[in-house]
Amino acid sequence: MPRHFIGSVPDLPCWRPVKALRPSMSAAWWQWVASTDSLTARIMAAGGERPFRVQLLRQGVGLPQPHEAQALGLAARRYAWLREVALCVDETPWVVARSVAPLEALRGQRLERLGERSLGSWLFSQPDLVRGPLYATRHAPGFVYPCDKRVSSQWGRRSVFQHAGLSLLVQEYFLSTMADDLALPSR
Repeated sequence: MPRHFIGSVPDLPCWRPVKALRPSMSAAWWQWVASTDSLTARIMAAGGERPFRVQLLRQGVGLPQPHEAQALGLAARRYAWLREVALCVDETPWVVARSVAPLEALRGQRLERLGERSLGSWLFSQPDLVRGPLYATRHAPGFVYPCDKRVSSQWGRRSVFQHAGLSLLVQEYFLSTMADDLALPSR
């Protein structure tokens, strides 16, 4: 499949506290976007008997986008660990996600070994895990994913997780394929 940005050419995402977007979000979407439990577990439950899979799209060292560096308190042009995945049900991507962590904080975490294992399954098993506030956007993801051009992003959310000195920004974008499969409204 061709690689392209999901939706139109992405603008700089405008992240707002999720509660500020509640009036423009249906109750069905609110349950997904504002939830603070494991998104992986929610997707698996919603998919029922259909197989769930994490598709690793990209992982390695790179420069975070300016808004990502700002969210993590990183100085400009500091390298970070980047991971992009698709969370799929029946091989159909429902969510694309991008995680960013400062390199110096990764010591001993071994996140590069996750492969196609869900980051959430690792995160939510950490006893000292603290999740920062949730922010949401209607903007398209600012990263490339191999997907049909008819697929668009419905909502995006992000928060910073803290664990054992590690700050990890997790950004998740809910796709129109998920909305179609679950008969969710457009907003």
